[in-house]
Amino acid sequence: MKLLSFLLFVIYFTGALPLSLTDDEEVLTTLLFDFLAGASVNDYGLHDRFWADDLIYTSAAGDRIGKQDIMNGLAVGVTEPVENLPVYSADEIQIRVYGNAAVVAFILIADIPIEFSGSEQMRFYNTGTFLKREGEWRAVAWQATRIPD
Repeated sequence: MKLLSFLLFVIYFTGALPLSLTDDEEVLTTLLFDFLAGASVNDYGLHDRFWADDLIYTSAAGDRIGKQDIMNGLAVGVTEPVENLPVYSADEIQIRVYGNAAVVAFILIADIPIEFSGSEQMRFYNTGTFLKREGEWRAVAWQATRIPD
């Protein structure tokens, strides 16, 4: 949680986000950063919380999948770092809230460990559509597009 607070502090004061966020924008920003931290360790619970059951996800490779496809690739109960998983972060976050719907767009940065040579960085444009249901925001649609090197 301290890392998340620090990241939000840095983002806020470097101008990566608008100076004043609405409550929903703050919640969505926190949700995004929590999710990226969890995705970096394949955290089953965070994936389960982030994605709506009726998710439509289009990957950068052009595959269209749902939440269950994502969940099937994860191990229940894993919350510790797994060797050689990418570490994810976000840049240029834009959030638009439309009542109980929101669009979150950002550049996803994946630092991918490479044995014996450090890491490779890949960048993706990501756009997620969220709906607020029963007081919780969940991603119902997602699009990832690789940014060429």
